[in-house]
Formats: sequence, C-alpha cells, structure tokens
Amino acid sequence: MPSTDTPAPASAAGPAHDLHSAARFAEATGSTREQRLDVDLLPLLAEADLLDSPAIWGSVTTPAGAFRLEPVRPGRDLELLTDWMNDPEVAAYWELAGPAEITAAHLRAQLDGDGSSIPCLGFLDGTPMSYWEIYRADLDPLSGHYPARPHDTGIHLLIGDGTNRGRGLGTALLRAVADLVLGNRPRCTRVVAEPDIRNTPSVSAFLNSGFRCSAEIDLPEKRAALMIRERVLRNLL
Repeated sequence: MPSTDTPAPASAAGPAHDLHSAARFAEATGSTREQRLDVDLLPLLAEADLLDSPAIWGSVTTPAGAFRLEPVRPGRDLELLTDWMNDPEVAAYWELAGPAEITAAHLRAQLDGDGSSIPCLGFLDGTPMSYWEIYRADLDPLSGHYPARPHDTGIHLLIGDGTNRGRGLGTALLRAVADLVLGNRPRCTRVVAEPDIRNTPSVSAFLNSGFRCSAEIDLPEKRAALMIRERVLRNLL
C-alpha cells in the first residue's frame, strides 16, 4: 500500500471560506445554478482549497493520446477500481486486494478527509485506464521523512490494464501528470513521489519522465525512492 494514505488533520477553514470556495468553483466551471453547499459539492470545495481543484485541470496531449484526470466517483468507479486492485501486479505494492469494501474504505478515507488527497481516474482518449492519488506532500506524514517545501504535491499511480504496462506508457503519463500539476498549481515548486525501491519499472518510469532520485527513505511499510521533479527544470524536459 502507498505510504502516504493517512489523511492530514482537518482544515480549520470556516463557513465563510467554504462559501468563497464554492463561488470560485462555480465560476471556474461555468456553472449558472444557484451556488449552495450540498453533499456533492463538498469534495470539490476541499479540492479548491488545498489542491487547486484537479477536476478542472483539463487535458494534456501525450504520445499515446489525450490524457486527463477526473476525481473518482465511487458509485461509478468502485467496481473497476476493485478489479484493478485485485490484479496481482498491482496488489503486490498496493496491498488492497479483496472485496469491494476494501477499495471503498481506501477511497472513503480520502473523500471524507480534508481534501489534502484526491483520488482520480486517468482517462486516455476517453477511456479510464489508470488510478492516481494527487496529494499535498507537505501536509502528509511523508513530510516527516524529507525536507518538504510548502505546496509540494505528491502522486501515487497504478496502470489498471495489464496490456498498457511495459511499453513506456507510464513514463508518458507521469510526465503528463507532472505537467498538469505544475501548470495548475502555481504555488507548487516540486512534484514528489515515493515508489517502492523494489518496483524497478516504476522507478525507471519516474526517472525517464524527468524526476530525479533524491534519496532512499524508510517508510513504515516499505523502503522507497524519493523522486522529485523541480518546476525550475520544467522547460528543459
């Protein structure tokens, strides 16, 4: 399982701040309906507060096609994600194999949290084919294992369909998601990740997509390679 799933402490933002975020989200998405707080809007408020709303980041062109992130909707996506988590290659590192309730609990810990981690599906030319967690590394327990900077943004990923693995697609998608983060989070100066050091294909994909291995770190459930991609190098990649 990724080492940074534990939600950060709840935000102290009050109702006035939430209403401002709701208005900002409605304006960004072109919504003309009455701006009101409801159950469906609350996850998007949290995104806007801490992660600059991945729901509206748009798409990026990759060598494999157009790629975009879309926040997970459990009612729509749970069966697909459960299937992916039970793939032996995925289960070896995510450790979420089993019935749908296990995957649902993993998602709910984020969706019911403070918005510092947003679970997303990755769509390639309109087809869901990967799972991503975009999270505030500086607000996560990971920050206790490296010198974090404000707004460091972390990523976890898995490619769900085995036919998409082993042909360089992970490198292209990691580059695309890092570009989406840096292009939509102006306060973020670095994208970070911590793949299991034993997961050689994953480490190689990060290196090939512009990340550098800053250190090896011991996390509670694994020894990880701390991967960092700097904003200052973005135009050189």
